[in-house]
Amino acid sequence: MKNTPIIALDFATLEEVDQFLDLFNEPLFVKVGMELYLQNGPETINRIKERGHDIFLDLKLHDIPNTVEGALKGLGKLNIDLINVHAAGGKNMMAAGLEGLRETNPNAKLIAVTQLTSTTEQQMKDEQNIQSSINESVVHYAKMAHEAGLDGVVCSPLESNLIQEHIGETFLKVTPGIRLESDMTHDQQRVTTPEDAKKLGSTHIVVGRSITQHEDPVARYHEILQRWEG
Repeated sequence: MKNTPIIALDFATLEEVDQFLDLFNEPLFVKVGMELYLQNGPETINRIKERGHDIFLDLKLHDIPNTVEGALKGLGKLNIDLINVHAAGGKNMMAAGLEGLRETNPNAKLIAVTQLTSTTEQQMKDEQNIQSSINESVVHYAKMAHEAGLDGVVCSPLESNLIQEHIGETFLKVTPGIRLESDMTHDQQRVTTPEDAKKLGSTHIVVGRSITQHEDPVARYHEILQRWEG
């Protein structure tokens, strides 16, 4: 699995995906989310894989253990590299999902969403009725994911160092909420630059609109890649 910035393909159609990927002459690591996958199905994965790219299938599965196990068993057949569930589903759900995925795709990584990067601590307390700090909530979910056998979590870069302290460097910290200084934050709340994410312990970064909506996506991607690796 590549360690290059993961580009979020936040498009609605396969035609838009093809137009975007045609701009690049190199293997990429891309994220296929709900908007794209649910409207276009498994063909989305097949088309992107034929181009030689790694895929993070971002569906955030959250259901009873048996359902998640069956879903991941099926999705594993799509030759994905990374996929996620919601840690809030609990350890039994995560462990069952991992078992299903391993049956059909032993090489794919399974990670768990802790708290969305659009969530503030006040929102978490008011709407989820979790009265700890957001850092405590994220670390708690990360520990649950680790105990369930998962490979890592999705979190904000701001929590990566805490997770690293409690679980270790090899546990994946896949972090959205990456912005450059000139970017708008949009609906993201807990954000950092690529280099700050690296310093904080992120193992992978996810970048969407900063690249896909830029007038020169290839140049912007390479700028972010250089800042991430440098």
